[in-house]
Amino acid sequence: MAELTFWTGTMDAGKSTLALQTNHNHAARGRMGLIFTAHDRSGEAVVTSRLGLTHDAIEVTDDFDFWRHAVDALTHGARIDYLICDEAQFYTPEQIEALAKIVDELQIDVFCFGILTDFRTRLFPGAARLVELADRTEVLQVEALCWCGKRATHNARVEDGVMVTEGDQVVVGDTDDAPSAVSYEVLCRQHHRRRLTAARAQSVSLVPEPLPFG
Repeated sequence: MAELTFWTGTMDAGKSTLALQTNHNHAARGRMGLIFTAHDRSGEAVVTSRLGLTHDAIEVTDDFDFWRHAVDALTHGARIDYLICDEAQFYTPEQIEALAKIVDELQIDVFCFGILTDFRTRLFPGAARLVELADRTEVLQVEALCWCGKRATHNARVEDGVMVTEGDQVVVGDTDDAPSAVSYEVLCRQHHRRRLTAARAQSVSLVPEPLPFG
């Protein structure tokens, strides 16, 4: 029986890496699949991993119709055994419902990958609907770490060097230290509540300095 599976974790937990690995494993066994993404850090119509892996994908906009796309492809003779859906938190609840329908009515496996909550610690609508509908929700075992060394559980948005908790839910950025107005950082709950990013902790000397041996 086909299943709708949701793999989730914070940023830096390896979701896109797992999405590409899942596609590789199924394709290596002769299965045929389609890869989808939305708002990838590197631009439209591509899935990228911070480990350097990339794969072409179909960009999911708010008006994209998963059901119609799958039915049209099958009608024209395509074979579809599975769908890989990266950045699934950005999909609309209606699109998640269409993915569930594809699983139930067309018996196509759907593997979704995404984060649960935004920088305000609020559930993304797409992620919330996935938790409600998925046959299985799996938490990635690779733990991203806060600057303090504890397990990171929250995604923080940094604008011009300052952590913010208000603004548009979707603003594409990255977690790298690139010269950008918007970037993201993973934090433990305690430091997210205190708005204490690595840079701010360093500025107030909370990050331990190495001992001066030599």
